[in-house]
Amino acid sequence: MRQKRASIWSALPQVVFDIVWVYFSYWIALMLRFDGNVPWWEFEYFQKQIPWATGICILVFFLARFYNTMWQFASLDELLQIFYGVSISSVLIMAMGFVMAEPVFHTNRLPIPVYLMGWALMFLFVGGSRFAIRLWHRRKRKQSQTDQEEFHRVMVVGAGEMGSLVIKDMKTAPESKGIPVVAIDDDKSKRGTRIHGVKVVGGRESIPRMAARYNVDQIVLAIASAKKQDRQDILSICAKTGCKLKTIPALYEILEENMEHLTVRDVDILDLLGRDEVDLNVAEISGYLQGKTVLVTGGGGSIGSELCRQIVHFHPKKLIIFDIYENSAYDLQNELLMKFPKLKLDVLIGSVRDKMRVEHIFSVYKPDVVFHAAAHKHVPLMELSPGEAVKNNVFGTLNVAQTCDKYGVKRMVMISTDKAVNPTNIMGATKRICELIIQYCSRHSKVTDYVAVRFGNVLGSNGSVIPLFKRQIAAGGPVTVTHPEIIRYFMTIPEAARLVIQAGGMARGGEIFILDMGEPVKIVDLARNLIRLSGLEPDVDIRIEYSGLRPGEKLYEELLLDSEGGCQKTSHELIYIGKPIPFDEDSFLSEIEGLREVAGVDNVKMMGIVHRLVPTYSGHAEKSDLLAVEEQKA
Repeated sequence: MRQKRASIWSALPQVVFDIVWVYFSYWIALMLRFDGNVPWWEFEYFQKQIPWATGICILVFFLARFYNTMWQFASLDELLQIFYGVSISSVLIMAMGFVMAEPVFHTNRLPIPVYLMGWALMFLFVGGSRFAIRLWHRRKRKQSQTDQEEFHRVMVVGAGEMGSLVIKDMKTAPESKGIPVVAIDDDKSKRGTRIHGVKVVGGRESIPRMAARYNVDQIVLAIASAKKQDRQDILSICAKTGCKLKTIPALYEILEENMEHLTVRDVDILDLLGRDEVDLNVAEISGYLQGKTVLVTGGGGSIGSELCRQIVHFHPKKLIIFDIYENSAYDLQNELLMKFPKLKLDVLIGSVRDKMRVEHIFSVYKPDVVFHAAAHKHVPLMELSPGEAVKNNVFGTLNVAQTCDKYGVKRMVMISTDKAVNPTNIMGATKRICELIIQYCSRHSKVTDYVAVRFGNVLGSNGSVIPLFKRQIAAGGPVTVTHPEIIRYFMTIPEAARLVIQAGGMARGGEIFILDMGEPVKIVDLARNLIRLSGLEPDVDIRIEYSGLRPGEKLYEELLLDSEGGCQKTSHELIYIGKPIPFDEDSFLSEIEGLREVAGVDNVKMMGIVHRLVPTYSGHAEKSDLLAVEEQKA
């Protein structure tokens, strides 16, 4: 109530001024109509009608929200608001003059030109007074920006709707700390025009030249609907200017996040490497997730947590997160319940290596769909502890797969990796064995469809190279790259999760789905781009050093085995099916049981079995196990 009274009192000066503007509008109109010689009877008509006219205007102005609008931010919308308010009140005044003058005022109406000129003058006075407020505030802001050195000179790339919003926001909100000085757009018809006073000077090719000419220190990419490739091309050009780069979210991000306000954020490496948003077959996915109990092992990890975030959009009956690391699982639980308060969610702590724990969970919840994302994945660490890679990856997968069959799970989707192809490290070799487990179980189960999904590196995942590079840049360098020619395939975490879910919808049993990873990226180029995005120059401000390939590391990764002999296309352009590779099923389980007996106990015997199970494995992790080396010394 106090706040409402305060707003009424704050509007009082505007009401008083509007009363004055209405009176003077019609008085001046009357004087103009009679060239300054107003007959006494016309002036008497005016005096009788002006109080009613003023009352009508103030009432209409209140209804049109003239008195709770922030006029310091007035724009075309507010101008139309004034036009409609003044026009409606003028029509009512004229109607009153024609219909009600004699019975109500006991007088004649004013001449029609007086009403028309009164309307025009009132629009001029009422509108002019409000836009004067805007001009005064704008001048005050400009003076404030001139006085403060922390304001940036900004180039806005994109002179469309979003560019207009960004420029307008910077000019009306001092907290943005930006002064737009020039705009860029590839549309040649916009060259030489101005948008909110900011000149459009050229296309993307002119960005470096114009950044230097206008002394720009910050660039904002304001093209929400641009294709990913165009965004990447433009950002690559901008990165070479040495300016701080910012961007507005892509259109799908704005729609997905239900953003109420346009936000400008720092450009991230994902903007330079990510691809266009993945299109999903919603009907196909909903068919196996909607109304189902879904369990995600490793649900607190990078891929697992994103799978959970995507799955909830398909309205499962219940979502179960199973992870050994309680902190990440707890954080994800809070995040999901905050966004989806009606979600039926259980978070369970435990290890996939513990078969009794896995079976107990399946017996209680009886999941319909299982996404198996729990695994050890760090190549150098697993080279030093190969037994742990075998126990967690191989037997964790075997436990989950066998339990799925025992408790009638309809579908199991296992996350694999490109490192499973011709592996040179134990992590990749164990993942290849996991793929064989999926194929074996698929052939011997009558109830569960088993599939594996193979893809490369994921941008921004835990332990990926990008967070490491960022920490090294923040520390002043150097940034360490293992080899100048090392390349990797990359995709974003959301893209990987969406494609995994889509592949699960295509499952018929036994497939190894292979995701199209796009073009490979040189790691050194990735490092240079990250340095530039930080506003620094590679090898000038931040040095790049080469540390040499680590144990088990390849210069490049593959997504397909030669023996798989090509891929089969699916209905999704980014998902393929690798042909199943024949293996000795009769000896497979006995080899697995032999592996169980020696895993972490006898590395030499363990690695011998791994080599038999994965003939393409060329690594020798038993020589890297520090514990084994120390045992030999002892």
